[in-house]
Amino acid sequence: MTPAAPDHPRPHSPWHLFIAFTVLALQGFGGVLAVAQRELVDRRRWMTREEFVDAYSVAQLLPGPNVVNLSLMLGDRFFGWRGAFAAISGMLLAPLVLVIVLAASYNQLASFPAVAGALRGMGAVAAGLILAMALKMLGTLRRNALGPLLCALLGLTTLVAVTVFRAPLAWVVIGLGTAGWCLARWRIARREGARP
Repeated sequence: MTPAAPDHPRPHSPWHLFIAFTVLALQGFGGVLAVAQRELVDRRRWMTREEFVDAYSVAQLLPGPNVVNLSLMLGDRFFGWRGAFAAISGMLLAPLVLVIVLAASYNQLASFPAVAGALRGMGAVAAGLILAMALKMLGTLRRNALGPLLCALLGLTTLVAVTVFRAPLAWVVIGLGTAGWCLARWRIARREGARP
C-alpha cells in the first residue's frame, strides 16, 4: 500500500488504531467488510475508495481472513509493525472474548425462539450490508485499468464459477485473479505505448 495522501486524516497513534479497529470489529456482526469500508473510507477518511478496493484486493489474495489482512496492511501503512500489531489486536481481541462468552452460553440461549429469530435476522442484515458495500465500490471500477466492461465480465464470471459450478474459491481467485492481472498489465502497456 502506498503512504497515505497528505490531505487525508490519519490515526494519531497505534492506540488510536487499536480503538478504531476494536469499534469496527464490534460492529461487524455477520461480516466486517461492509463496516470496514464505511468506517475507514466514509467516516474516518483514512483511505479513498480506490485505496480501499486496491488494499482489499491484495488482502483477498493473502491467506487468512480478508479484513484481518486489511487491518494489518493499514496498521503497517501508518505506524509500521507497531501499527500492524495494534490494528490486528483491535480487530481480534474484543470479538475473541465475545465469541468465547457466547459459545459458552449458546446451548442455553439457542432454545429461546427470540434468539433463533434474531440470529436469522442478523444473517439478512449482513447480506444487505455486503450488497450495499458492493454497490458503493462499483463507482471505483470506472477508473480501473480494465474498464467497467471487463471488470463486470470478471465479476460475473466469478459469480457463475462460485455459485453455479461450485468451483473452489482458491482456484477461482488464482485463475481469475491472474487473468485480471494479465489483462490489466496488457491494457496499461497498450495505453502507455499509445502515448506520444
